[in-house]
Amino acid sequence: MLHTPGREAIPVPRAKREGLVARLLSLRAAKMLWRNTVASCGLFLVGLAVLYALVDGLGFPEVPAAGIGFLVANSLLYVVGRAWIFRGTERDAASGYALFLVNAAVGLVVTLALYAALLAWTPLDYLAARVLVSLVAGLAVFVLNAVFNFRQI
Repeated sequence: MLHTPGREAIPVPRAKREGLVARLLSLRAAKMLWRNTVASCGLFLVGLAVLYALVDGLGFPEVPAAGIGFLVANSLLYVVGRAWIFRGTERDAASGYALFLVNAAVGLVVTLALYAALLAWTPLDYLAARVLVSLVAGLAVFVLNAVFNFRQI
């Protein structure tokens, strides 16, 4: 609260009281990250299943198949995110989904770029490479959604 003599106290938003790093390292953020990790792991398996089915079952190229699997899993993650990970958000569903898709697009670019690089420059299996890439992209998308979309951190 800011207090000026002769004036009523003005509440200061939490975002202005604490810096972004402090908010990201808070217990609140850790709890959301845990929920995000649980949901993401389950839905990541859905994305891997789509990737496997497209590559091994239908003969799709690995990189476009990874993009499709990513989009399927992330669309499901939005529903879980609103209901459980970032519960209590004040953002309406339509604009929240639009921002979620923008953040997912950032994640998709990171995913596909790192995935293509690992496939081109390492002997990693395509599924193992996808798992490694998911750690980086998943954390980046979590931060974007927590801070900018759902405004929970």
